[in-house]
Amino acid sequence: MLMILTIISITAALQLAQQILAPMSFALVLGIVVSPLADKLARFGVPRLVIALSLLLACTLFVATALLLIEPIVNALIEELPRIKAVMSSLIDKASSLLRGIETISEEIESTVGAETMEPQTAIPSVGDALWLAPSFLSQVFIFVGTLFFFTLTRDDLYRLTGPLYGRLKHADKAVARYFAAITVVNAGLGVVTAGFFLALGLEYAVLWGLAAALLNYVLYLGPLLMILGLGIAGALQFNGALAVAPPVLFLLINLTEANIVTPLLVGNRLAVNPLLVFLAIVFGLWLWGPIGAFVALPLLLWLGVMLDPRHRLPAQKIEDPLHKIM
Repeated sequence: MLMILTIISITAALQLAQQILAPMSFALVLGIVVSPLADKLARFGVPRLVIALSLLLACTLFVATALLLIEPIVNALIEELPRIKAVMSSLIDKASSLLRGIETISEEIESTVGAETMEPQTAIPSVGDALWLAPSFLSQVFIFVGTLFFFTLTRDDLYRLTGPLYGRLKHADKAVARYFAAITVVNAGLGVVTAGFFLALGLEYAVLWGLAAALLNYVLYLGPLLMILGLGIAGALQFNGALAVAPPVLFLLINLTEANIVTPLLVGNRLAVNPLLVFLAIVFGLWLWGPIGAFVALPLLLWLGVMLDPRHRLPAQKIEDPLHKIM
């Protein structure tokens, strides 16, 4: 009972502190991913302050670019909302005509998703909403920037304070960074291949679908599932007959090829984690902190897996003077 209460208390604390812990965890994950690059630059004699500022700028530009690339996808989705609602209403009408006893439910759903009950403009936040959310967003950006900068600047000092865990921490950082470097290459290739096939198929917004495939593939299982559901709707909107299921089926084949052939060849089984643990971690992160939680769940799980793996027995590291210069 004490363990159950402890888990509940920790979970509640994590959820209540989302505004602080979510951007902090995201920054720590990015800091771990870029840590091998920081070590290489330090070995070349680059001052640690310069390294921290450079990596902070690079990571911030990467996150900002990812957000800018997502914007066209969101705008395209908003533009297609009336068509999506019309198709869903049509499907509901067909289902209600075939199945008895669900007329009331279908009418409630139709009244919720019907094209005449909701204008697409309501999905866009108003100026008042943006002003209300601005202080919270800026505070999270400040937490993210500060955590990433100081973690990159003082990571070695923090790790040396752990004594015998120093070597294991460095090894875990390097392993996770190599994994995500390989995954980034795989996801970029997946996006290009997906966009190419959809262009050949004649699917609208083929390039945006390729971009979405590359970004969502960072979230295992849930990301590809969202892609398949979205492509199913897109196929029903644009094509008729058997061709309507071609986009989701084609992406499913591409994703299965990537997951079972390409990724194992590039990544290998060095960081293999039980798929159930991966799925539960991503679902828990999504429930706890939303999209940021789903993104940081896998790297944190991999990092903990390396730290707790008894096979990784490293020789003791020589610990230097903790008062060495940081610049």
